[in-house]
Amino acid sequence: MRTALAYTSARILMFGVAVIALYLAGARGLLLLGLGLVISALASYILLNKQRQVIADRLNGGLGRAGRKAGSRVTELRERLDEGTTAEDEERPEADGADAAADQPVR
Repeated sequence: MRTALAYTSARILMFGVAVIALYLAGARGLLLLGLGLVISALASYILLNKQRQVIADRLNGGLGRAGRKAGSRVTELRERLDEGTTAEDEERPEADGADAAADQPVR
């Protein structure tokens, strides 16, 4: 959480610095904001790469743990369903001759 806050703060600071520099250079209005976004995005891509990698690694680790936990639950559910199906198959009585004749099409 602290790394994400530092990364976000650095992105906002870079945007502010870019906007101030562009304002002093003479950019105004929508052009000022657009160029500020582009310049701050490029600068953060280069300068904040290490922080972005740390955040990505933490997110991937957390998602991996959640995925493994969900995967074990799915495996457990499948095993329970297979056990139930096997139990139903074992309990099913053998079909007698009358039921077998009823299943054949009438001509």
